[in-house]
Amino acid sequence: MLRHDPTYLGSVDSVSGSLVKVHLAQSVASGLSIIEGRTYSIGQVGSFVRIPQGYQDLFGVVSEVGAKASPVLENKKDSETGRWMSIQLVGESIGSTFERGISQYPNIGDSVHITTESSLARIYGGKEFGHVVIGSLSSAESIPAKLSLNELITRHSAVLGSTGSGKSTTIASLIRSITAAQEEGQEFPSARILMLDIHGEYPAALADVATTYSVDPKQGEEKLLVPYWALNASDLLNFLTGGLDGAREIAFTDTIFNLKINSHKAEKFSGIDESSITVDTPIPYSLKQLWHKLIDFETATFEGENRDEPTLQNAGNVDELVPPKYKPHAMGNKGPFLNQQAKGIQRQLNMLRSKLLDRRYDFLLHPGPWEPDINGKTDLDLDALLEGWIGGDKPITVLDLSGVPSGVLERLVGSILKIVYESMFWSRDKSEGGIERPLLIVMEEAHRYLSAGAESLASETVQKIAKEGRKYGVGAMIVSQRPSEVDETILSQCGTFFALRLSNPSDRSRVQGTLPDGLASLLDVLPVLRTGEAIVMGEAAKLPMRCRITLPEEKYRPKSTDPNVSKQWSLPKKDEGYDRVVASWRAQKPRAVVHSLSIEREAVTDESEEERED
Repeated sequence: MLRHDPTYLGSVDSVSGSLVKVHLAQSVASGLSIIEGRTYSIGQVGSFVRIPQGYQDLFGVVSEVGAKASPVLENKKDSETGRWMSIQLVGESIGSTFERGISQYPNIGDSVHITTESSLARIYGGKEFGHVVIGSLSSAESIPAKLSLNELITRHSAVLGSTGSGKSTTIASLIRSITAAQEEGQEFPSARILMLDIHGEYPAALADVATTYSVDPKQGEEKLLVPYWALNASDLLNFLTGGLDGAREIAFTDTIFNLKINSHKAEKFSGIDESSITVDTPIPYSLKQLWHKLIDFETATFEGENRDEPTLQNAGNVDELVPPKYKPHAMGNKGPFLNQQAKGIQRQLNMLRSKLLDRRYDFLLHPGPWEPDINGKTDLDLDALLEGWIGGDKPITVLDLSGVPSGVLERLVGSILKIVYESMFWSRDKSEGGIERPLLIVMEEAHRYLSAGAESLASETVQKIAKEGRKYGVGAMIVSQRPSEVDETILSQCGTFFALRLSNPSDRSRVQGTLPDGLASLLDVLPVLRTGEAIVMGEAAKLPMRCRITLPEEKYRPKSTDPNVSKQWSLPKKDEGYDRVVASWRAQKPRAVVHSLSIEREAVTDESEEERED
C-alpha cells in the first residue's frame, strides 16, 4: 500500500499477542484526514483501524494514543515522529465476510489505515438473519449498529448507566427493535418478553405492543395477581410470620402439607402422584384454613379426668377469620387445662391474620380467581396465569410492580421469577417451553433485589437463570444504575453489555472488569457519553462499538424524565389538599382518593317533534 494513500496512518512497530503498537506517519500530524469528502479524526480512542494482509484485512480498536516527550523535527522520518497508538486486534475479514478473532498476526512494518465508512459497512452492514438494528455508530451515523438476537437472548445481557443517562429509553428502544418489523424477512411474530417494571415507566411507552399487569390497574391494564400457593413454603412463611424455626416451622409446614394432600385428593390434579407431593408442590390450599386449624390447636383447652375433652364453645368462622372460642383455662386441678402440645405460635398466627386482613397484600394473599376456598378449590389454575404472563397475543408482557409495598417487593420478584423459570424448565420438551419459544426476562432496577451477597429467592433464581437458563431458552437482561451493587456472579454471566454514562468510579470498575485488559481503556469515556449513547460490547456485537441508540417516538418514551423545575415553579400555585397525600400514603396507592365519587347516570332520550312544538 502506497504511503500517499489518504487512509494511511502509519506502520506496525511491535506485536505482543493481540496488542499492536503503531508509529504514526508525519502525514497525519494534523490529527484530521479528509477521505471521499468525509472528515476523519486520527487517533480517537475507540475508533477502528485496518491492517491489510493480502486478500485479508485485520481490524483493531484504538485503545491508547500518545507521543514521546522530545519535540518532533521536520527532517525526521515518518517512523520517528514520536507519535504512536496502541491497537487491540479484534477480528478479520476476507472479502465481505467478517469474523471475530484473528487467524494471523501482522508483521513489523505493515501499513495501518483508517477504517472508512465503506470498510465499516463490511463489518456492520451485512443482512444476516437474526440481527436487529438498535441505532447507529457514533463515528459513522450512516452505519447501523446491529446486534445478534441469538447471543443477546441466550447469553444474557446487562444495561448499565447512571440516572439520566438514557437507560429507560434504551430499554424501550431495544425491545421495540426486537418486536417491530425489521428488514424484509426479519419479523419476529413469536417474540416473547416479560418485563419487571419497578417504577411503572413502561406501560404507556409500550402500550401498542405490550399487555400490562398492575397491582393498581388503569384503564386498559389487567390486574396483577400472584397466587401465594405457587410460592416456596419457607419464603411465604417468612413473609407471613416474620420467621420461624424448629418445631414452630414444622407445625406450619406439616399443616400446609396435609392441606395440599387433601386438595389433591378432591381435585386430582394432572401430572401429580400423591406420593411425590411436597410442601413446595404448587397445589392450592387455603391460608384461612391454615390459620384456623393452627389457632384452634394453640388456644384449645380441655377438661375431664384425662384432660382430653375439648371445651369448645364457638367454632368461629374460617372465611371471616374469627377464631374458635374455648372455656378459659383455670389454675389448679379442676381445669379447664391448656393444650400441653401447643407450639407457642400465637404471635406468628396473629401476624398471619393481620397480613390476610391487610388490603395492600390482596394481589398476593387474595389472588381473585386463583384464591382457594376453605377446601382448596380455585376457579382458575396456574395454566391461565402463565398464559396471561408469557402466552398472550402481544409479544411483551409488562408486570408493573410500582404499587407493591417495598417490604414485599423482593420476595414478590423472586416468586414471579421462580414461577416463570420453573414453568420453562419443566416444559422444555413442549412447544410452550423456552426451547421452542425462547423467553427474555427484563429486570429493571436489578440492584434493589439482586444485591451482592443477598441470599434471597430473587438472587438465587436469577443466578440459576444466568448459569443454566440458555439451556432451557430463558434469557435475562439486567438493568441497573448501580452495577457495583449487583451480585457479581450474575453480572459475570452476562455476555453482552450496554454501558451508558457512568460517573461513579466503583460502577465503572465493575464494568471495566468485563473487558480484556487491553480494551478496558475504551470505558474511560463512560463519564462523558451523551444521553442515549452507549458502548456495546460482548457476544451479541461483532465488535465493541460506541453507538447512539435510536430514540422511540415521543409518545412511546418511558415516563422517566426529570421534572422541569424552572417551568413548574414558574406556574401559579394551585389549590392543595394534603389529606389526599395522606390517603395515598395510607393506601399505598398513588391514585387513592379521600372521597369516592358516585355519579348517577340517566339515559338521555330525544324529545318528540310534538313536545318541541309545545
